[in-house]
Amino acid sequence: MIRLEVKRGGAARSAVMMVGRLLNEVVSFVLFSALDLLDAVLCLVFKLVDYAFESKWKPCYCSSSAREMITSSGNILISESGKSKIVFLSSTKLHLEEISDTLYSRPPLLFDISRSTITDLRSLGFLRRSEGAAALAAAANAKRVRKSTTALTINSAIVEMLQGKIGGKQTQPVPRWSDCACKRCSGWCLAPSSSRVLLYAHSQYPPDGSAVEDVLFIHGFISSSSFWTETVFPNFSDTAKSRYRLFAMDLLGFGRSPKPADSLYTLREHVDMIDRSVLQRHGVRSFHIVAHSLGSILALALAVKYPDAVRSLTLLAPPYFPVPKGEQGTQYVLRRVAQRRVWPLITLGASVACWYEHISRTVSLLMCKHHLFWEFIFRFFTRNRIRTFLMEGFFCHTHNAAWHTLHNVICGTAGKIEGYLDTVRDRMPSCAVTILHGTDDDLLPVSCSSAVKARIPRADLRVIDGKDHITIVVGRQKAFARELELIWEAANLKAK
Repeated sequence: MIRLEVKRGGAARSAVMMVGRLLNEVVSFVLFSALDLLDAVLCLVFKLVDYAFESKWKPCYCSSSAREMITSSGNILISESGKSKIVFLSSTKLHLEEISDTLYSRPPLLFDISRSTITDLRSLGFLRRSEGAAALAAAANAKRVRKSTTALTINSAIVEMLQGKIGGKQTQPVPRWSDCACKRCSGWCLAPSSSRVLLYAHSQYPPDGSAVEDVLFIHGFISSSSFWTETVFPNFSDTAKSRYRLFAMDLLGFGRSPKPADSLYTLREHVDMIDRSVLQRHGVRSFHIVAHSLGSILALALAVKYPDAVRSLTLLAPPYFPVPKGEQGTQYVLRRVAQRRVWPLITLGASVACWYEHISRTVSLLMCKHHLFWEFIFRFFTRNRIRTFLMEGFFCHTHNAAWHTLHNVICGTAGKIEGYLDTVRDRMPSCAVTILHGTDDDLLPVSCSSAVKARIPRADLRVIDGKDHITIVVGRQKAFARELELIWEAANLKAK
């Protein structure tokens, strides 16, 4: 009897879960189909408002041709094999990272479902493609591949952003009408020209100035250096504070760092800014790296750039999705990071941020431009019982920075991360690699960290029970600070 009741209870739970998943699918389809239409309407609205405030049309990716030849003001040369990479314009050389195609290729949900349905039907044999049609399609694909090696093609929105740099025009560091102009957000505009191009970096030195080692802390997407300075930094032991120089920077476009309107926020730009603002400025020669989420990609890129200098890598919830054969890496990662589902809520937020250029800009307009108001409201209702550093990190960025960083770093590096991991595995045997991931992380599954572990077998994977994408640090900062100290000590012993 008891066994029968247990079986019935299990069947009831399974039925409830199935109904919940079905409801999530139906509501998600309706909502995101509506958002596809809303984003198209907002595209026109922002064009009109931008023209009214700035006297020019602002290019956007949804309304610009993804394959457009640009010949005015010099030729743009592209070396392309499924990717767009800008080499130079006219006689002035410009070296940039690849531009992710997810910036301008984000099909509506209905189109995606139709295409996947047709593919499934074909795989099941219900729809057959004639041999002639298949041959024509193959020939067309081959022609496009051959043409892509010589064609001068690039998204026009990217070109317009670059023309100011290449043509010798100096972009005035003035916030756009839709961005916040408070001192915290635009203070870099008022700084001396020599410091405008440097990131804001919080540094903590030993009291006597006799540091032995350096540590870099890199925050994740839509965050700031406060993610570390308000949690981990105060909880290090006196021994650690007397031994290490600690650096936590606001990434380009976030927090108190510069937010240039003409930047594409590529991986190279982010890494070069960290190099220039911290490593070169402070004479960092050998260091440990602690990175969260998106910061893990930058940490790996830094490690590959300085393989002999990095002593340890501590990666928290790294966004690594191994791309199956036959899949386009950037599009695959986009669909894994932002699955266009209403539940869990963090997935809904990620989906809006990734798929909808103008809706996400509207959110930035409402929240980031008026962040001082929202921070006041937050403090008022919580009576300062809750620290506001997470809110400050969330609010202090521009849409341009968030949009390009998300696509060019998270999605755009899909084809690079495996190479980075292989370099750490093969060329950096003395570098200690530790990976931490929470079991309740609804944004990035634990399988991301497991995939990193599979790529670097010597890595120490620690799955923290009951913690999510944020509480992997926040709420357990004392324990995490102690873990870091032990990691660094072990890395130093291994190096000896």
